Amino acid sequence: MAGYVVGRVGEIPPGSRKIVDVAGRSVGVFNIGGTFYALRNACPHQGGPLCLGRIRGTTLPSAPGEYVYGREGEIIRCPWHGWEFDVTTGRTLVDPARVRVRRYEVTVEPPPAETYPVTVEDGLVVVHVERVSA
Repeated sequence: MAGYVVGRVGEIPPGSRKIVDVAGRSVGVFNIGGTFYALRNACPHQGGPLCLGRIRGTTLPSAPGEYVYGREGEIIRCPWHGWEFDVTTGRTLVDPARVRVRRYEVTVEPPPAETYPVTVEDGLVVVHVERVSA
């Protein structure tokens, strides 16, 4: 599986999103409480720009006549027709067993270390540092 750098952690603070192009696909990258998730930016209903939708919570299972709200910041609503999806799984709230949007794995990796080419000449180790002129 190929990995694509889409930005730095600081560019997507908790509670925000960034929409990027990854291998020709529009993908929304979300930071929910410090954990990153990525969804295809196309609602399976009619292809609407799902990742541009409002991010909220939802009502949770509760006793009759009682309304408990939770999962704030984990549910996205398609701006075209209001279909709701769980950002953490890509599954719809109405029929999670059958309807979902494509979800992609996201990892946070340290930036690459600066390296220099090294050669061994006549028993001496030589580090080649390119000079930068001012």
